[in-house]
Amino acid sequence: MAHSAAEIGRQLDSMREALAEAAVDQQYLLHPELTARYGPTGRAKCVKDTAYHLAYLAEALAASRPALFSDYVAWAKVLLAEHGVPVEILADNLRAVSQVLRDRLAAEDAAAVCGYVDAALAALPGMAATIPSFIASNQPLTRLAEAYLKALLACQRQTASRMILDAVEGGTPIKDIYVHVFQQSQQEIGRLWQTNRITVAQEHYCTAATQMIMSQLYPRIFAGPRINRLFVAACVGGDLHEIGMRMVADFFEMDGWDTVFLGASVPGPDLIRTLQDRKPDVLGISVTLTAHVGAVRQMISDIRATPDCRNVKILVGGYPFLIVPDLWKQLDADGSCGDAQGAVHLANSLVASQGALRD
Repeated sequence: MAHSAAEIGRQLDSMREALAEAAVDQQYLLHPELTARYGPTGRAKCVKDTAYHLAYLAEALAASRPALFSDYVAWAKVLLAEHGVPVEILADNLRAVSQVLRDRLAAEDAAAVCGYVDAALAALPGMAATIPSFIASNQPLTRLAEAYLKALLACQRQTASRMILDAVEGGTPIKDIYVHVFQQSQQEIGRLWQTNRITVAQEHYCTAATQMIMSQLYPRIFAGPRINRLFVAACVGGDLHEIGMRMVADFFEMDGWDTVFLGASVPGPDLIRTLQDRKPDVLGISVTLTAHVGAVRQMISDIRATPDCRNVKILVGGYPFLIVPDLWKQLDADGSCGDAQGAVHLANSLVASQGALRD
């Protein structure tokens, strides 16, 4: 008897470490030259990478969306290539994963899982080997974004800050700074890390510096009139990428909402307690990695099961929802948008539709 995709996904996740070891064993058995080429350290990294492959595969299965896994494989192709791992090794690894799944799962379940892997393998040769810069010449504020990023990468935080403050004092709208400088530079920093151009430490510095510079704009952001609505913003437990959600919360502030920004990796029970205490009009949940989509699903389920919270409007956002725009429907959310301004418009529409202006 075949299981549902969600059940297979949960089974796969529970077996992830053992499956990763088995797949790498098989890959190294078929390609013994890998031992001499990469040594014990390289093999251990291969097992770790394979476990990541399986985590993303499990989430794609749980959502019944093969595109989530194929997109992850495209990301992994670029990452591994920039670290000197040929695409053929990634392909061999995925084939080994597929074979181990066929060996260890019931036939019908294996067929469902391997369909996702086979689709990614078929698309692998055509997946881009490089990623273009996120700061392009045809975008607004390109020169400012380039200069800002250059200053951050040189650890010149004060210079970067002065650039932004001068631009705002010169009449550049703060929303444009957020979208065309902060957002673009953060995406470019992510690309530079993925392509092995910068270290994790540099990425952390740039992100922390941008958050500090954003805070310098708060006197202007908070100065506008209020509309008596409340937005609570949180990143799902396990997700440490908070700057995107912080930008969204700031857009709500610029629209006159009051906000409670809870930051990264918020535990579900603590979020529910905040909702009970603050009684927001809208809750925003952010997730950056597909591997955390299941945590969003569980968080929303727990919120809906709590009598004091079940009627709060919930918006979800982050990278997985750009890959699969209607994924929010499967999570029992009320909507999703691909950008901060769109999230504000949607939230206003949801609140207005139920006459939920706060007293």
